[in-house]
Amino acid sequence: MNPDFGLLNLWQQGDFVTRAVAVLLLGMSLASWMVIILKALDLRRHAAEARRIEGFWHAADFADGLSKLGTDPSNPYRALALEGREAAAHHNAQPQLHDSLDASEWLTRSLRNSIDEATARLQSGLAVLASVGSTAPFIGLFGTVWGIYHALISISTAGQATIDKVAGPIGEALVMTALGLAVAIPAVLGYNALVRGNKSVLGKLNRFAHDLHAYFMTGARVPRAGMPNVVSMKKGS
Repeated sequence: MNPDFGLLNLWQQGDFVTRAVAVLLLGMSLASWMVIILKALDLRRHAAEARRIEGFWHAADFADGLSKLGTDPSNPYRALALEGREAAAHHNAQPQLHDSLDASEWLTRSLRNSIDEATARLQSGLAVLASVGSTAPFIGLFGTVWGIYHALISISTAGQATIDKVAGPIGEALVMTALGLAVAIPAVLGYNALVRGNKSVLGKLNRFAHDLHAYFMTGARVPRAGMPNVVSMKKGS
């Protein structure tokens, strides 16, 4: 590749606007990749945490089940189990709650609040990817238009538009469009992949919440098709 038409030449020949667009696109790319990597690691951790749920239900008591879920306070499954236990204990200890809310409704609200908090944590950072994916192509296009404008000014100043004078400036301007797409495409793909992963985590959280609700109301989780008939853990702290 001719060094006169490379990215280094684009940076050296560009003015303040061209360099600002390039730096902005670089920053957007770094931010989107940081979000993608961190959120992907979170989803991988949540997948490992979900595999411990069956161990929770086969524990001797609730305290042993919590230990099987791990000790990480950011574990949404552990937080959901703790929220359910605290909600049930609080309802049983407050006689006035029995007059306004039954135990099932109180427990449902508490579990839903815990799921909402987990949802907010899962969705954090996705707005960055959505913003980058939707704006990066237009920022690159702005850099292209600005570069072509300056190329046309140079051609008019020179008084002639030979191919050697047009190819370099126009090609360098079009690089800005390519940079915008290079930033936007990973952000869009990462956003879609993370949304699918979050839906999977939330589906497992909702199933776990349903089982916890049944456990605190009846003392046993709800059996499902294909689930072996096992004795549920004993209630306890």
